[in-house]
Amino acid sequence: MSNVVPEKSINFSVYLNGIDMLGIAEGTIPVLESMTSEVRGAGVAGVVESPVIGHFNSTNFSLTWRTVTENFMKLFDHTTNDLELFAALQQYDAGLGVYKTVPLHVYMKAITKTRTPGNLIVGDNMDTQMEFEVTYMKIELNGKERVEMDKFNYIYKVDGVDQLADVRTALGKS
Repeated sequence: MSNVVPEKSINFSVYLNGIDMLGIAEGTIPVLESMTSEVRGAGVAGVVESPVIGHFNSTNFSLTWRTVTENFMKLFDHTTNDLELFAALQQYDAGLGVYKTVPLHVYMKAITKTRTPGNLIVGDNMDTQMEFEVTYMKIELNGKERVEMDKFNYIYKVDGVDQLADVRTALGKS
């Protein structure tokens, strides 16, 4: 009998344009917060905060590095950058008594919003930081595409189902 326990992130790497490792970093995968509006009036018992299908508020992503690197400096411009996170996740199969490594890949098109070169403290991290606006994101878990969000092309897919296909058709964009 299989009883899989998702435990932790073993480690991850951050790449720019698929080739340049950006350095040793910590980061948070962007939050996809739906745009919403209130539905109220006759026929509704109260107020409902209704999501706008496939539409999201500003989608932010940030990274904190130990020090400044040459590749970090490439992100100071105002162009869209291809950022990729490759992670190894640890799962424990309690039924079989074995550990399993599951790959997580997050690909983003992102524009740098803030740039903090960091602190200079003897013998300590610089805590170099950047915040990005994400316009495109694809999340693959264990080799399978799970989520794809493309704000400029009206695409929002969950497990291969495009939530905005009908919207694109209605807008004459298909």
